[in-house]
Amino acid sequence: MDVLIHPSYLPNIASFAAISQKKILWEVHDNYQKQTYRNRSYICTDQGRFMLSIPIIHKGKEQGRQLYKDVELENTSRWQRQHWRTLQTAYRSSPFFEYYEDEIEPLFSKKFKFLLDFNFAAIDVLASCLQIEIDGSKTKYFHVSAQELIDARFLVNAKKQQAMEQESYMQVFHEKHGFIPNCSVIDLLFNEGTAAADYLKNIKLNFLHA
Repeated sequence: MDVLIHPSYLPNIASFAAISQKKILWEVHDNYQKQTYRNRSYICTDQGRFMLSIPIIHKGKEQGRQLYKDVELENTSRWQRQHWRTLQTAYRSSPFFEYYEDEIEPLFSKKFKFLLDFNFAAIDVLASCLQIEIDGSKTKYFHVSAQELIDARFLVNAKKQQAMEQESYMQVFHEKHGFIPNCSVIDLLFNEGTAAADYLKNIKLNFLHA
């Protein structure tokens, strides 16, 4: 069955495991909700699990609920420069950072107007780095229920931990913090490089039916 999923910011490993193994239907007609992976992602730094959060322009109070596809980025804060510097600091010493940085850095220098457009661009770049071809399409309307689909839209909920069986891999600050599971797939990419794609395809997707 196809998987209905939200495009998120530098998706976590659970989301990218589903993306790499299943045909995807991207939910693009939903209402934007705060405190989700739509505009946040977690990486590993010397401080442990660290959140990158994209600032957005809030318009909901004046216009009611705001559609995800209409959410604009707050680019006056220069968040892209800050996020890229954080990624550099966190992963400069990882085995594969230098191998992929030229492909990923442009995401943080090119200006985007809409959050959804940026997230799709980032997903495309990560898929290219992972050498994964995404088999997917976008919704034409909001799916209240996901009949004949696997509804994985819950994966965008940043407050819910996924009961996922995940083998550990060596992270930059492993000795200091131990293994930190289900971070952004960019953590897996920088640490595992060409082995990352096989790692994702070997993850059991039982959590999609939880």
